[in-house]
Amino acid sequence: MSRKVASIRGMNDILPTQTPLWQWLEARVTDVLAGYGYSEIRMPIVEPTELFKRSIGEVTDIVEKEMYTFDDRNGDSITLRPEGTAGCVRACEQHGLLYNQVQRLWYRGPMFRYERPQAGRYRQFHQIGVESFGMSGPDIDAEMILMTARLWRQLGLADKVRLELNTLGLAEDRAAYRDALVAWLRAREERLDDDSRRRLERNPLRILDSKHPDTRALLADAPALADYLGDEARSHFEGLRALLDAAGIPYVINPSLVRGLDYYGKTVFEWVTDALGAQGTVCAGGRYDGLVTQLGGKPTPAVGFAMGVERLILLLEQQPPELRPDAELYIVSSDAGAALRLAEALRDTLPGQRIRCHCGGGSFKSQMKKADQSGARYALILGETELAEGLVTVKPLRQDGEQQQVRQAEVGAYLATLDHDTQIG
Repeated sequence: MSRKVASIRGMNDILPTQTPLWQWLEARVTDVLAGYGYSEIRMPIVEPTELFKRSIGEVTDIVEKEMYTFDDRNGDSITLRPEGTAGCVRACEQHGLLYNQVQRLWYRGPMFRYERPQAGRYRQFHQIGVESFGMSGPDIDAEMILMTARLWRQLGLADKVRLELNTLGLAEDRAAYRDALVAWLRAREERLDDDSRRRLERNPLRILDSKHPDTRALLADAPALADYLGDEARSHFEGLRALLDAAGIPYVINPSLVRGLDYYGKTVFEWVTDALGAQGTVCAGGRYDGLVTQLGGKPTPAVGFAMGVERLILLLEQQPPELRPDAELYIVSSDAGAALRLAEALRDTLPGQRIRCHCGGGSFKSQMKKADQSGARYALILGETELAEGLVTVKPLRQDGEQQQVRQAEVGAYLATLDHDTQIG
């Protein structure tokens, strides 16, 4: 017997018992984004490696340790995308969507990072990302945050997440702060953990995001980025805060929030939860005004965010919503042809209803068992009597009520009149 082939570790199948919750989540996200006038864009999952080195930064954990990178048959270095922003910028620039234009875009799909798999952190994971281009004021930053706040309300998660906010200033602000921070840390280098010592040479701002307890304690007395902000960054951040305050969106200023990608500047934010253990960030983003230029385009203001779908699913599973069953009507019959004809007729008259026609034969008892297992609200029965007299027996499966016999030509109209609370439509 041949050995069975299993999936790659950290790259998981999403099974039929799980996909309804994914579909429920995706449908609500899509509705919220459409309500704000955002358009979907779809990019390839493989990009030139150079794209991520130039955007994310070569001195980041993602580029140094986590990317799936390989040479194709032409010897070109290509990478499975570890995040979506760089690919979205590349696509927009390539197709002339950016210069002197305003774009509001979103995308979804798998991303890939080589990490130790654990709950909420996988090697193939899924994100929904949102990007806007051509708007430089704090109002679009605020819209992004208001949109996510609305989404949490739609998903029933508003009481499980909180907003953390910071500003990274302009490039020149960060450069001045970087010099001060490095000088301060060098005088205390022996107290840093190994990762932070390595970052001190190449990416010192990432030390602010260290989870090592001794380093965290040390950083409590470190120079603060807020003290190095120029007038432009300070005004932008104050404008964002005023808009959020006016909208009634609570937030916490987190001076240690720097994000893990080099392209961020000015606004950065995260929605975090205490309900998932170590994997507490469910949505994160910020402003990246310099990225388009960094990738060869003309100066273009931009801001965006991404949500981790797996982590949102973990939150939703703690208090699952009521989902539509795979089948709402299940047709049971002794005549396969008659059952298929009825099913097609009902799909014409009841668009949107989920109708499963029993296939594969079997006794009425076994067919009724399958009908019950399907989760359907009603079984539509075509027995010998019904077939002879042109009738359908409509039997409730999920609520009290007597079964009714209805003429086949009228069964669609009859089902449409049933109380809304007794069906899912």
